[in-house]
Amino acid sequence: MGAVLFSGCETAVPKGALAMSPMTLENRKMSSRKFQTKDEEKVIKACAALLQDLGFTMSESSVKLGMLAGYKDRSAVQGGQVAGKIVMAALFGVNMAIDANQKMKASVITQPSKENPNETVVRVTFQRIVFDENNQVSRLEQLKDVKYYKEFFDALGKSLFLTANDI
Repeated sequence: MGAVLFSGCETAVPKGALAMSPMTLENRKMSSRKFQTKDEEKVIKACAALLQDLGFTMSESSVKLGMLAGYKDRSAVQGGQVAGKIVMAALFGVNMAIDANQKMKASVITQPSKENPNETVVRVTFQRIVFDENNQVSRLEQLKDVKYYKEFFDALGKSLFLTANDI
């Protein structure tokens, strides 16, 4: 009978490898807000209603886990790309694929605040997947424009206020 020898080496995680970059912290600040309620179920339901009002279709949800995700389809056609396609075809006989459709995705996570048990933290992220005329993915990106997040949180704050005051 032969013996099997196992050998391994221990490596340490490099210092700072798990530290968040300033950009990560900035994104988290933009995409997270605290709300003055410990009723996490009320908050996640308000988030779902808000996303539906914004045209999203819910694709995943769990009130118990405090998560939901939704999507909506939109046109991704841009005038500059169309003009570029025409120029490329006219000058070089090249059929250049341009953006055609995009799938917008919103993901929401809620959790009790670690600092204050009477608060709930909401984190939302918006992404988009852009498909060209050949139905190939041309871009996959997180939307980092502050206006999307500000509009979402302003509307959520109003919704929670109205619900809390039975208005």
